[in-house]
Amino acid sequence: MGGDLPTYWPASFHAQQAAEKALKGLLTRHQIEFAKTHNIGELLQLTERAVSGFSVRLDSARDLSRHAVTDRYPGDEVPINREAAGRHVDLARTVLDTVKAELRSYWDAGRPSS
Repeated sequence: MGGDLPTYWPASFHAQQAAEKALKGLLTRHQIEFAKTHNIGELLQLTERAVSGFSVRLDSARDLSRHAVTDRYPGDEVPINREAAGRHVDLARTVLDTVKAELRSYWDAGRPSS
């Protein structure tokens, strides 16, 4: 199964989902409420309440938002080539790594003792 696909939209869709969930995890950790949204830009704006400059560092990840819903349903997806899907996966990885670094001290502290 190593051949080229006609479109790589599933990779772009899942990259968007990974970035979205990571940002929602960061917001949840900081007890920042968010609306039901798949918009990475909206989520990034909310992160500014907890981490100044976070939105600017990840500004390019806003491009993932267009893959949240349209690409979810076969037949409605935007054709995505291998190169574009690779960029989307790289963007998601950057979001995940940045969120992970931001949460490092929280993870390292472990569960609070009662």
